Amino acid sequence: MVKIAHHPVYAHPLPEGHRFPMLKYELIPEQLLYEGVVTEANFFAPEPLEEEIILLTHQAGYWLQLKTLTLPLKEQRRIGFPLSALLVEREIRIAKGTITAALYAIQTGIAFNVAGGTHHAGSDWGEGFCLLNDQAIAANYLLSRNLANRILIIDLDVHQGNGTAEIFAQEQRVFTFSMHGEKNFPFRKESSDLDIGLDNGTGDEEFLSILSAELPRIFTLHQPDFVFYLSGVDVLGSDKLGKLALTKAGCRERDRIVLQYCKAHKVPVQVSMGGGYSPVIKDIIDAHCHTFKTGLELFAG
Repeated sequence: MVKIAHHPVYAHPLPEGHRFPMLKYELIPEQLLYEGVVTEANFFAPEPLEEEIILLTHQAGYWLQLKTLTLPLKEQRRIGFPLSALLVEREIRIAKGTITAALYAIQTGIAFNVAGGTHHAGSDWGEGFCLLNDQAIAANYLLSRNLANRILIIDLDVHQGNGTAEIFAQEQRVFTFSMHGEKNFPFRKESSDLDIGLDNGTGDEEFLSILSAELPRIFTLHQPDFVFYLSGVDVLGSDKLGKLALTKAGCRERDRIVLQYCKAHKVPVQVSMGGGYSPVIKDIIDAHCHTFKTGLELFAG
């Protein structure tokens, strides 16, 4: 059975009018259950992550400031969320969810986290709604336990995975691939192993053509034995922070290309949802749910 990480703490209370759509973390599971795509048995609630695992990826001084709520206000503003004990608990449960989902994926081929994709968090900073980098933490966990030897992180969120790139800049066992809007946040980008910056207004045809050409090259070059996929839906043309022009159908085909490639090459894949900021929340939920449906259809049985 395909497993999906979810916990009530994912839907974190925010100040009135905040631009981050926290409601999606309640609505995604509800929609999947309503449509009969999954049952309650598919979901698991992650525990808090152990500190020693966090410190495989994030610097001790930064983690100390988070857990003691002493992160300077300037750094809190860079993150974009008011710092609280509940927010830190949310982040460590998300990261543990991604680790546990990765372990499930090794067994079943694929597993998901309803949240995660916190790719702007670097080794000693948080940024852009990201405090801890869930997929980087999970990648380092797999490496530390000899559960994977060559990891590929496919980041197709509209924003560059700058934190992920920084964390793995000197780690040859992890190949970081980010395909994103070039003229978008973060405006100071790090260097992934492969960065493809797209022009504003890039649509389905060009996006899918580039992705279809690059995946075989990356797999041949790196020969991964595990994949982390960040499936942000802020690539949609409707997204208020995105600047690209993918349709829902194009976004779903993007997911199919990535997940079908992983399945065809028998490489387990863990999927975290990443960003999505369309003004109509139904557009966000539809696109995220299509990611789940595509993966479940491909890996059924």
